Amino acid sequence: MLRVSRLGIRLCTQKLGSEYPKHGQLCLFSTVAAPVVDSRFFQTQNPINGYRQVQPSPEDEIIISMSSGVDSSVAALMYSKKYKNVRGVFMANWSPDKIIDSNSACTVDSDWIQVQETCRQLKIPCTRVNFEKEYWTQVFEPMLEQYERGLTPNPDIGCNKYVKFGKMMEYLEDNYRDSNKKWWLVTGHYSRILHNDTTGECNIFRAHYKCKDQSYYLASMPNRVLSKILMPIGHYTKPQIREIAQEYDLVTKDKPDSQGLCFVSQVGKFKDFLNEYITPNPGDIVTKDGKVWGRHQGLWSATIGQKSGISMPQGDPKYKGVWLVSDKNVERNQLIISRKDDHDAFYRDTIEVDLNTWYWMDKHTSWSTLNVDGSINCQVRSLQVPNIVKNSRWTSKIVSAVSR
Repeated sequence: MLRVSRLGIRLCTQKLGSEYPKHGQLCLFSTVAAPVVDSRFFQTQNPINGYRQVQPSPEDEIIISMSSGVDSSVAALMYSKKYKNVRGVFMANWSPDKIIDSNSACTVDSDWIQVQETCRQLKIPCTRVNFEKEYWTQVFEPMLEQYERGLTPNPDIGCNKYVKFGKMMEYLEDNYRDSNKKWWLVTGHYSRILHNDTTGECNIFRAHYKCKDQSYYLASMPNRVLSKILMPIGHYTKPQIREIAQEYDLVTKDKPDSQGLCFVSQVGKFKDFLNEYITPNPGDIVTKDGKVWGRHQGLWSATIGQKSGISMPQGDPKYKGVWLVSDKNVERNQLIISRKDDHDAFYRDTIEVDLNTWYWMDKHTSWSTLNVDGSINCQVRSLQVPNIVKNSRWTSKIVSAVSR
């Protein structure tokens, strides 16, 4: 017996070998076959010996962390085409109530609307969860405290560790505590989580598409949560993800990549945003010889490497050129500026780190098991090409690079 089914234009053409049917035209087939998963889905790029990408079982629960962006939308598309128990979850981590002026923004409500549109399009349910309190106490307030001390923190790292893969995992564990079904959290991050066939553990790796790699921001994730997380997007390039979104006409297909922090709307306005939360602590802007050239409103107002904002006397060869912030003297509350071509003013031979928060791919490894002197791969900022630091030494907090 023939069954009638309304199919997409592209599929009708493939089956019938004819021109596109008119709107509403019916396509006839002998049976309605099970959905065919796009061959591009669930690829594994740059395989690593001894590691593999884990795939859920057909009956597993798949929870997609939806951000309203194209990457998480494509991740949701992939799993919704292959698995039946798929749903989205949207995290609201910032509240409109916290907006002080036009420099801050809260797109959480508009993002939620777009997530719902995407989930309706994919025919999967979606839930909104609020982690505003956790974000404020574990990410935002510590960020302000670090800025006040003259440091330049990266709140995205804290957000991933404490909220997106901290509180979220607690939420899911509580929800599935009494369930016999296995569950997975899927995200749209450009990174890879692979299973080690020898040890049975899961480890995080850089993305196949290096210019979008987000593993730097995810490196602080506890090892215990990795076995429950899937990051399929890390095996693709951004153009490939855009192409898939266009072909499936996803709601988010043309949405630009997110820029900056979730609570600051205007690029370049972060300093003004901090002004609303941090009490001014004026101090001097000086050169290395101690000469005062201006005033700052707080050590948090400048980052090492940025332009000084001081008009130096360009007629004097000693001061001619571009001047940048090269250091901070916390005790004297001073910003120190140096000429851009004074490379020694910007180079550092030591870096202070918290060794207690490091996670090792080999669970038997620790700082105490390493040689006193050795070589390490060092990446101090996102998308930086890792450098091999030779003859390194480490104590409880300091990693010293004896030679660069």
